[in-house]
Amino acid sequence: MAWTCGGLTNKELISNLVKNKIIASKAVEEAMNKVDRANYVPNLTTAYMDEPQTIGHGATISAPHMHAYAAEHLLPYLRPGAKVLDVGSGSGYLAAVFLHLVSPAGTVVGIEHISELTEWSIENLKKDGLSEALHSKNMQIITGDGRRGYPAEGPYDAIHVGAAAPIVPDVLVEQLASPGRMFIPVGTHTQNILHVDKDAAGNVTKEVIMGVRYVPLTDLSYYKS
Repeated sequence: MAWTCGGLTNKELISNLVKNKIIASKAVEEAMNKVDRANYVPNLTTAYMDEPQTIGHGATISAPHMHAYAAEHLLPYLRPGAKVLDVGSGSGYLAAVFLHLVSPAGTVVGIEHISELTEWSIENLKKDGLSEALHSKNMQIITGDGRRGYPAEGPYDAIHVGAAAPIVPDVLVEQLASPGRMFIPVGTHTQNILHVDKDAAGNVTKEVIMGVRYVPLTDLSYYKS
């Protein structure tokens, strides 16, 4: 059903995600309606199609239904004032959705290892009306190795990883708050989305949620080899 959710406008796209029960909560529906996908894709003619798009440098922006799934699965931890880490933040789209879900007073850190994408995503966020959030540091987009996380702003109530890791990186688990949740695709030939949950006592559990196909979580040398 997910791949039939595209529309001609952002509002129609989100409406179709709701009709197909991919968006289940009013909070995610409202947040995604505030973020115009056309500001985050290079090809405006297909901005509202429910499919991934290349954004250059070997990276993609995920299909809208996957962004919706990520927001819904992390929603219990996306309260106002929460801290979120978006690893492989790419175009900045999902970081913007997360910001609306943790506002007011929440913080979203997007980390991307390709500096050109970091710069582009900042411009995208400004186009989408988030200049003040960038200025106040409620929204931060940095260039770095996302596999190492960003401990300076941690611990994080929610961590989203936008590319597939061969195994769950221990360093990201360490940066989860107690309680906290990470939404991460894991695997090489076969990939699955995992919930990595840390409870209030610091105990960690992992649960397979669904099969997926993502680009690999890498460093810059992967694209230069």
